[in-house]
Amino acid sequence: MHNTTALLIELGSLILALGLIGRLAERVGLSPIPLYLLAGLAFGQGGLLPLDASEDFVAVGAEIGVILLLLLLGLEYSASELVTSLKTQYPSGAVDFVLNATPGAAAALLLGWGPVAAVALAGVTWISSSGVVAKVLTDLGRLGNRETPVVLGVLVMEDLSMAVYLPLLTALLAGVGLAGGSVALVVALGTVGLVLYVALRHGRLISRAVSSDNPEMLLLVVLGLTVLVAGVAQQLQVSAAVGAFLVGIALSGEVAEGARKLLTPLRDLFAAVFFVFFGLSTDPAAIPPVLLPALLLAVVTTFTKIATGWYAARRAGIGPRGRLRAGGALVARGEFSIVIAGLAVATEPRIGPIATAYVLILVILGPLTARWTEPLVSRMRRANRWGRGEGDEGTPVERASGLPSPAETAAAATGAKG
Repeated sequence: MHNTTALLIELGSLILALGLIGRLAERVGLSPIPLYLLAGLAFGQGGLLPLDASEDFVAVGAEIGVILLLLLLGLEYSASELVTSLKTQYPSGAVDFVLNATPGAAAALLLGWGPVAAVALAGVTWISSSGVVAKVLTDLGRLGNRETPVVLGVLVMEDLSMAVYLPLLTALLAGVGLAGGSVALVVALGTVGLVLYVALRHGRLISRAVSSDNPEMLLLVVLGLTVLVAGVAQQLQVSAAVGAFLVGIALSGEVAEGARKLLTPLRDLFAAVFFVFFGLSTDPAAIPPVLLPALLLAVVTTFTKIATGWYAARRAGIGPRGRLRAGGALVARGEFSIVIAGLAVATEPRIGPIATAYVLILVILGPLTARWTEPLVSRMRRANRWGRGEGDEGTPVERASGLPSPAETAAAATGAKG
């Protein structure tokens, strides 16, 4: 009875604290993810108020949080949208992978952590935070901008890549070797291809079978199916998160919309628990030694993400200002970086502290780069032209090339959309 009482008190205090933290983040206009991570550091071993009685419960809640994160992500996309993104955005996806995964892999190897840790840290630095990016674009009123579909296309490519990357990482972390990793990769590719085919051809039948006018029944069926498929996927070493993502893709139409509305509050609760649990598993004393590498990695991958957005937007025929906005919007890292680090931390505990510090930096810096990258570069160009004694119209070469004039950049800095 004493253990049950302590469990209830700890859980109640934790959930109440998360609610207050979320309200604080909303007031100051930040993502709550860094505050959840800090709360986990405070409640973990070596923190201010360690949790003992509820640690196992929080661990299970964290697993559910990852599953719900990926399920809701899958519900955002239809199979046809994913196929279209694959056909049109794969060059941008390849550039995104090379530019942003390489710094993480290189950092792990330079730190002497080995190839498996390099694969894990590459994923941490590669994937942008879909949740943070979507919120920032909404807050800045950019959903109607020309570059926004490009940004969303890059995010879709990253999310779909997780269906291949996570099973491969899981196999490597399990120590199955190159052959086992190759088998896991083939199984993952086959599973993704099969699900996309079934969703394209028979998505309506699947949705009809799951559909219900009763919200309670719809919630139970979708949640039960997701957890079951996630468990089977975990057993096959395809990753529970990928299984949940594929369930989300297979559902479409009104079923997907209804499930999204019902599951979003549940997702937010358990996702918060997941971020706290990751903080719990990280020793605060381990962060200061890796703070400098994390900061250097954050600076490098800020510029590589901006370069990714620039390239993707240029392929879509968008002007320089839109390219800069696209790049700045992609900088934030968040939930998926922590998901990847959470998978790796049991095998390579040194990933935890650097991933925590890295995400804390970029989840705060990301909204700032989204807002200020284009205006700052525009002002620097204007100052440089004025320093050369040029007027507002720019040089004849610049006018012929279509580059923005100082007058145009000034307008962009005050909020004009290109």
